[in-house]
This record gives sequence, structure tokens and C-alpha cells, in this order.
Amino acid sequence: MLLAPLLLSLFLLVMLGFYVFVGAPRSRPHQTFAAFVACLALWTIKDIILWGFMPEGPAAWWAGVSFAIALILQYSLVVFAWVFPENNPVPWKQAAVVFAPGAVLLPAVAGGLLWHSVTMRGGRFAIDLTPLGYIFVLYVYGVFAYGFWLLYRKYSLYANAEVEISRSPVPPFPHSPTLFSPDLPVSPAARIIARWRSGPRQISGNLRAQQLAALLWALIITGVLKTAANIALPSLGYYDLLRISAVFVLPGVFIYAYAISNFKLLSLQSALDQFRLFPIAYKIALSIALVAVASFVLFQIPIVWWAFADGPTTEAWRRYLVFSVITALLPNLLLVALVIRTISRPLRRVTEAAVAVAGGEYGTEVELRSTDEVGLLAASFNEMSRKMAADIEQLRQLNEHLIRSEKLAATGTLAAGVAHEVNNPLASISSLLQMVQTRPSTDPETREMLNLMQGQITRISNVLRDLMDFARTRPPERQPLDLNQTVEASLRLARFDKGFNNIAVTAVYAPALPLIQADAGQLQQVFLNLLLNARDAMPDGGELRLQTRHEADNITVAIADNGPGIAPEHRAHIFDPFFTTKPAGAGTGLGLAVCYGIVNAHGGQITINANNGRGTIIEVILPLATQTVLAD
Repeated sequence: MLLAPLLLSLFLLVMLGFYVFVGAPRSRPHQTFAAFVACLALWTIKDIILWGFMPEGPAAWWAGVSFAIALILQYSLVVFAWVFPENNPVPWKQAAVVFAPGAVLLPAVAGGLLWHSVTMRGGRFAIDLTPLGYIFVLYVYGVFAYGFWLLYRKYSLYANAEVEISRSPVPPFPHSPTLFSPDLPVSPAARIIARWRSGPRQISGNLRAQQLAALLWALIITGVLKTAANIALPSLGYYDLLRISAVFVLPGVFIYAYAISNFKLLSLQSALDQFRLFPIAYKIALSIALVAVASFVLFQIPIVWWAFADGPTTEAWRRYLVFSVITALLPNLLLVALVIRTISRPLRRVTEAAVAVAGGEYGTEVELRSTDEVGLLAASFNEMSRKMAADIEQLRQLNEHLIRSEKLAATGTLAAGVAHEVNNPLASISSLLQMVQTRPSTDPETREMLNLMQGQITRISNVLRDLMDFARTRPPERQPLDLNQTVEASLRLARFDKGFNNIAVTAVYAPALPLIQADAGQLQQVFLNLLLNARDAMPDGGELRLQTRHEADNITVAIADNGPGIAPEHRAHIFDPFFTTKPAGAGTGLGLAVCYGIVNAHGGQITINANNGRGTIIEVILPLATQTVLAD
């Protein structure tokens, strides 16, 4: 009957310590609490060994371990008082002063200098302390009192801070002007973060005062119970409670865990959240515990029953050892399989995906549906990989945009120079030809050749005019503009071309389209050029669709045809100057380059994509003005 409460106490201690530690493994208070619980577990184990299996004989080892653990427990209490609740670092210089006597007292414990004799007779424990032993006991209680005082001082600070804030006529949590602008809305989460940054007392002073108050009561309860069971009652000859004194730490430890976990220890939702946050640790611990218990019940108990049926003989021990080793293989293999399934296999998938991304396969994702830490890691990796692929694609587009802009600038400078140098002598040649044509003495054959020459000069002049228009791209004269009207005007001009006679045009204009700040003439030039290109793509007729739409902070004009389309290998160069897919003499390759420059000068974008597998769709995306006004 004695072992049952001690074993239960040990089990509860381990479970509480594990639960609190896993809740925040990097938190100093949680780490210190885990060390505190580990010492209490060792205390319980030594009590189980002494009171359950060694009722007679020397007990000096038990006394020495008890003294050592008692001192280490108080040290962990002081460290906890230093770091809780702010997660402060340990003041090592102060710790060296407080813990210095332990460097003398702990070796004295190991040498048995704290007692004259320690005996265990008939379940009655007796110890005769030396003066150094009494000094040790006083030092232990002094360290305990120091830790209690540290926690009480923090409690007073937080409690008084809450009282002062509640009495203050100003709002207790004013946000800093460096964090928030009075003209901007601030979310509750942002205010909480600001309060945390403004000072630990202001964010959770009341909660921390409650936590510290609970810890102080836990220390009082534990100190009174342990002093009564281990010192006061045994000194009066009553030893029954000494045997189960390890049980008396449970109320204090429970209150400790309750306070450290922000009073959520008994919350089912908190437990579920904890399980979702660190499920691998819980899964492995639960798996090991279940496998161990199942192995003990299914294998060890029957083997012991069978092996020692005739008593603890040599043959019985041989049978027990052999079959215990054999039956231990199965649960160990199960544990290995669980660890591989839970950790190794998912981590291998994440590793393979990471290697693939490192090799340039940006956007690679891991297919994991688990919600544990590895699942969270995989989800974060997938998000990182997607963002990396998107960022690299954006950088590629920006690089293409930069190269195209540099090409346009260089080509414009070259075009201006070439057009100027060629246009003047060409004008002189054209004038001379006209003079010769007007002479009465010019025969018809010569006149025909002169007409052909004049036609070629006119063609060259047209090319030079395109070059000059390309080179003289002026800054847009921005005015409020309704794109619906601009597109409609461009379409009316294009309809005068006889090539539109065989083209079915459908125009869908978005109603109440916001105005933009743009140059009407330049944009009309863009849309007219795009419409004429669509006409050239459908020489035998087809369908042309125009559409305007308002999307977020942009207005999009889409022009779609059902012609032969543009080859994928040509799309990357379609806006390059002098690049054209038209037959020789049918175009200079400057039209789309000019369109690109105009749209880019307006802060917009122009894109070309396939139109559902047939034809081409060109989208001109222009930003809205800062102050938008609905069009009539």
C-alpha cells in the first residue's frame, strides 16, 4: 500500500513536468520548472527504494541524497524566482554569491560530515546530526526564504503597478506616437503588441500578479507540509508521514504548473492547442509509454510467471533473461517504425524538396497533410518555395523590362541620328526628281522610272517619319480621361480602314469607369496601333473583341483577335524595336515598341498572351489617378 501513492506521485510529477516543459521548451521558467520536477522525481524514487525495499539497515545513502536534492531544489527555486515571469537571464554574479556555500556543503554531504549516525530499524528512521548538519538545514531554509522573498517582491511590484494604473485618470495603455498615427486605424492585435513593447507591467501586470500570488501560496503549502512530515513530526517520534512525504509536494507542483501555464492547465481547449502545437513530442512519448505498458503486460508478466514458477533458480533466471531479450525485440521494432513514420519519412521529403530548390527547381512543394511540427515545417517550406518562385519570376520580368527600356532608349537615340542624317539629302533628291518630272522634254519611259523612284523615296520617308516619331516620344500630358471614350474613338478611326469590313467587332465597356490621369492622344495612338495590328493578323476576316474593366487600382483594356496568334518564341521579343513577324516591306517593327514606351511612361503594363489557344489577347493595364471621379 505504501508504494501505490509514491508511484502515483512519481507519475503525476513526470506528466506535469513534461506538459509544462513542452509548452515552451526555450522558456527559462519552463526549463527551471522541469529541473525542479526532475529533482522531485529523484526524491520520490529514493523514497520508493528506501521505504519499499530497504526497511532495515544503514540509510546514510538516503540521508545524503535527501540533503543534496533538498539543496538543489532550493537552488532551482531561486533561479526560477530570478527568471519568472519576464524570462530574464540568470544573474550569474549574484548566483555565484548565493550558491557559494554549496561548494562546501555538498562535498560535506558526500563525505558524510552532516551526521554522526543514520539508521533504519523496523520502519523507523533515526539520524544524529552534527553541527554542520544543522548549519546545512538552516542554509537550505535560508535559500528557500530568499527565493520566496524574490517572488514576493515581484508580486508587490506588479500588484502595486496595477493599482496605480487603475487609479490613473489617463488611459492605462496609451499607444506610442512612434508606433501609431492618430489618423490610421489600429487593430486590437497591434495595440496588444504595442502594450507589450511599452512595458511588461502594462501588458499583463494583473495576470502576473495572480501568477506570483499562486506561486507564493504553493511555496507556503509545500514548505509547511514538507517541514511537518520531514522534520517536525519525526522529531516527536512520528514517522508515518515521512514515508509518503513525496506526495506532499504534489499540491505545490500542481499550483506551480497551473500558474506557469497562465491558469490554463485544466482547460480542455488549452490541452488540445498544446497537442496541436507540439504533437510529435506527445506522440512519441505516448507511443513509448503505450508500447512499454503493453510489452510489460503482454510479455514480461507471463515470462516472469513462467520462468519463476519453481522459484528463483539459476535455470529460471536463464529462461527469464533469454525470453525477455527475445520479446523486447518486437516493441523496439514497433518504436523504430513509429519514429520512422512520424519523423524520418516526412523529414526526408522536406529534405528532398529542399535539395530540389537548391538545384534551381523553384516552386517545388512537399506533399504532407500532417498538422504536427513537421507538417508546419512543410507548409512553411511550401510557402517559402512559392514566394521564391514568384520573386524570381518577378525579378526576371523586371530584368526584361529594364533591358527593353534600355533598348528603346538606345534605339531612340540611334533613330533620331539616322533620320536626321538621311532625311535632308533624301528631301533634296525628292526635289530634284520632281523638277525633272516637270520638264516637257522628259520622255514617258523616263517619267515612269522617275515615278517609281519617287514612290521608293516616299516609302523611305514614311520609315523615317516612324523613326522620328519613335525618337521624339514626349512625356504624357496628363489630364482626367475616360478610357471608354478613348477606346471608342480609336475604334471609330480604325473602322475607316477597308480591312475592317470583314471583321466582326464586339465592344464591351465597363459602366461608370473611374477616370485616369493620362494623355488622350498618346493612348489613342496605342489603341489604334493595336487595332491595326489585329486587322493585319486577320486578313481574311475574323472576330475582334474589345473590353474594359475596373480591377482594384487599375483599369484594363483587352483587345482579343482570333487570328493565327504569336509563336511562344516570339513573345519575348515582340516589343523590341525593329522586330516584326510581318512580310518584308509590310512593317518596320516599331509600332509595338512605341506602344510599350507610351504605356510604360503612364506607369502601366502591356501584356500579350494566347487567346484560348487561337489568336492573341493584348491587355493594357493603366493605374487609376490618386483622386478618381466616376465618369458620366
